[in-house]
Amino acid sequence: MAQKKSSHRTADEKAAAAAKREARRARTERSRAEAEERRKKAKRKEQLTRFGLIGAVLLLVVGGYFLITNLGSDKPDTAPAGATSDYGLVVGDADAPKSIVVYEDFLCPFCGQLEQTVGDQLDAAVEAGDVNVEYRPLPFLERISDYSPEAANAFAVVLNESGPEVAKAFHDLLFDNQPSESGPFPDSDQLVEWAVEAGATEGDVRPGIEDMTFEGWVEAAGDAASKAGVNSTPTVFVDGEKVEGQTMAEIAEAMVGTGS
Repeated sequence: MAQKKSSHRTADEKAAAAAKREARRARTERSRAEAEERRKKAKRKEQLTRFGLIGAVLLLVVGGYFLITNLGSDKPDTAPAGATSDYGLVVGDADAPKSIVVYEDFLCPFCGQLEQTVGDQLDAAVEAGDVNVEYRPLPFLERISDYSPEAANAFAVVLNESGPEVAKAFHDLLFDNQPSESGPFPDSDQLVEWAVEAGATEGDVRPGIEDMTFEGWVEAAGDAASKAGVNSTPTVFVDGEKVEGQTMAEIAEAMVGTGS
């Protein structure tokens, strides 16, 4: 009897070992596939660069950065629920007497400065019914860090899963915690944490943030902005007219009259 029990344990142990080997093999295969995909993507980027197919050049200007066109995603450009046809989020009364559009990048330091300068006043103006604002996040600084498109994707995920109010709160948290262009850059776990702080449910937003679900939409937003002649962030339009101010105070004045 004892010998039979010993044989039974050996069989179980063999089965467990085989299962572990299979799991390791599966993980190895996934890692190889992911590495190969990254290699192919890097090669495509290198080829596009070599043949001059990048449509815009990053250039520091007063008040923003020039756009580097995105090099292509294999994900569809499906829009998140609640997004406008112009790749943005509108907050405020549609019938407000003033309409503002803000093209921004969550990594762009000038966008962060503008948010610090005018964010509270703009929120108050929206609450009072004086303005409506459309925020259009872009991946302009992808060349500096993947955090640029990752943050824009996370914004789209939160909008899709948790709605406009939570997305706006998440938008504000991204600028409140904006990293330096030199890093370190927040990872997916940190983006999820901020999303939850804004009011999202972790189980709803984590998959889309980690998988870059709206990567195609983010890249399409960058392409659309470029085609519309927007090549720097922040770029602000008030009632359809581009704000030409060269300082944050001048742009803020045009938006909510903070300089008067």
